[in-house]
Amino acid sequence: MMHGFIPPERFFAYLSWTDIEAMSHKDRVVIIQPIGAIEQHGPHLPLIVDSAIAQSVLGKALEQLDPAIPAYALPSLYYGKSNEHWHFPGTVTLTAQTLIALLMEVGESIYRAGFRKFVLLNAHGGQPQIMEIVARDLHQIHDDFEVFPFFVWRSPNITKQLLTPKEAELGIHAGDAETSLLLSILPNQVKMDRAQAEYPHGLPQDSLLTLERNLPIPWMTRDISRSGVIGDPTTATVEKGDRILKSLAEGWAQVIADVYRFQQPQIWKE
Repeated sequence: MMHGFIPPERFFAYLSWTDIEAMSHKDRVVIIQPIGAIEQHGPHLPLIVDSAIAQSVLGKALEQLDPAIPAYALPSLYYGKSNEHWHFPGTVTLTAQTLIALLMEVGESIYRAGFRKFVLLNAHGGQPQIMEIVARDLHQIHDDFEVFPFFVWRSPNITKQLLTPKEAELGIHAGDAETSLLLSILPNQVKMDRAQAEYPHGLPQDSLLTLERNLPIPWMTRDISRSGVIGDPTTATVEKGDRILKSLAEGWAQVIADVYRFQQPQIWKE
């Protein structure tokens, strides 16, 4: 079961080198790197949350992807840049420089094998910028290498419709959405009797500044949370998790299909 949530026929590491050498149209094959983290997610969730979400969403998406579309998942990268959580025991973090170097070398290996479509499917909110740097630099080195820096929660999905307005705005870590999703994919690893809600206090009022997204403020997790939770996991349910997983997977199946069909835009010639 080395493939985990990934369908075995879509697991890159189960191929042999001769399988890869014999592939036709490798320039159109989509290679996907799921990326997560090993970091604290409060007292009720395991350290593997982000990695589990990346792999399970991708696995469900690949299950429903058109079989005619060639797409393969690499083994998950479990470690990420998680230094915002490093004050909490158990968090394992790479530096930005290490993660960039690692992903650059993985990308170079994929390119050297003849592939030209590479998706970085990241599920940890602390490292989208890393994905963007790697994607731009790999494309700068290889003009014909199409590298996509994607965040798992940004495909079309219904998650915010299932949350309260406060949770949709502030529940960014180990809250309702992530806990519900873990109840769906790893129920035996969730300890709901330990779940506790915690929101940051003293955030700027009537301000354009936010925790994340458009205009983020500087913070480390211990600055704004004693428990490591930023949100309300007590309202999480497996039913919500099932709906979130289904919605995310449907969105990502469409995204992968779009990547397969993607052609680099050209300069307009009159």
